[in-house]
Amino acid sequence: MIENAQNYDVTRYERPSVTVDVVIFTLIGGSLHVLLVQRRNWPHEGRWAIPGGFVEMHEALDEAAKRELEEETGLRDVYLEQLYTFGAPQRDPRSRVISVAYIALVRADAQALRVSDESTAVRWFPCAALPGELAFDHDTILAAALNRLRSKLEYTTLAFQLLPEVFSILELKAIYEQILGEGELDKGNFYRKIKDARLLEETG
Repeated sequence: MIENAQNYDVTRYERPSVTVDVVIFTLIGGSLHVLLVQRRNWPHEGRWAIPGGFVEMHEALDEAAKRELEEETGLRDVYLEQLYTFGAPQRDPRSRVISVAYIALVRADAQALRVSDESTAVRWFPCAALPGELAFDHDTILAAALNRLRSKLEYTTLAFQLLPEVFSILELKAIYEQILGEGELDKGNFYRKIKDARLLEETG
């Protein structure tokens, strides 16, 4: 076994780079927003993009996502979950790059944003009014993140990450309406659905 390990040629196979990209959602003025950074460098200089970067050799993927999130935006200690892996061969003009995407949820007033030295700006945008086509395949990643967010409303408390600890049923209903993007929900049906799912604890 030791001899096999010593004789193993690490250059035998090509080694693509791995990145993490973090799709960060919040609510501002009752509207679902996503956090984007404006790229300073090639490729896609000047284009808006999902925050992210390359995974270092010593890092686990979750650790890399947390590090990049803080470096690119200043945000830390937020809800994170892995979304999907994107690996189209031509998705990045620099080289063969595979991206592991994450979803993050944060209250917009919880932390201040910070611009990194790799960006010229960091800004919240309404999901329904993005600043043109995003860099790389980030439009595809954002669409997948929105679909995941919508699907998980049915059986998880994921949307609660966007609310304070104590909130009203009307505030929760407004968040569901924004994420689902299907117009106003029937109040009675919504309340029954949430109650039947036992997702809430009444405070009196």
